[in-house]
Order: sequence, then structure tokens, then C-alpha cells
Amino acid sequence: MSTKAYYQKQIIDLRARVTREKEAMKRDNESYARMIKSASSPTLKASYRKSKVDKAESHKRNIETLKRQIAQAQLNKTRATK
Repeated sequence: MSTKAYYQKQIIDLRARVTREKEAMKRDNESYARMIKSASSPTLKASYRKSKVDKAESHKRNIETLKRQIAQAQLNKTRATK
């Protein structure tokens, strides 16, 4: 088994990754909003909207995965020695 310090560092790193993922999601949403606004045809707008939704869902899945990893690391930390 690993030490509590290892799991604490892992938790900190995972939380930082969650923050970065949320920032990336915000940047992507803003970028797609600009593309949608400046699209030249309704078909292109629809395509950008679909891409925006798909990308947002991808970010949400990544965030949920990271949150599960944090929960697992916290559980392992409570079981760890020292």
C-alpha cells in the first residue's frame, strides 16, 4: 500500500485537472459561440451547434471521470498507512 502523502498529492493533482478541464470547456463554448454567430449558412450554424454540444458533453464526461478518481483516491487515503 502507498502512503497517505501519495494519495494527498494525487488528489491535489486531480483537482487541478478538473479545474483545467472546466476552463477548457469554457474556452471551447466561447469559441463555438463565436463560430455560430459568424456562420454564413443555416447548415453551418447547425453543424457548429451540434459540435458545441458534443464537445461540452465530452468535457462533462471527463470531469465526472476525474471526480470519481478523486473519490477513489480519498477512499484509498483513508485505508493507507501513515
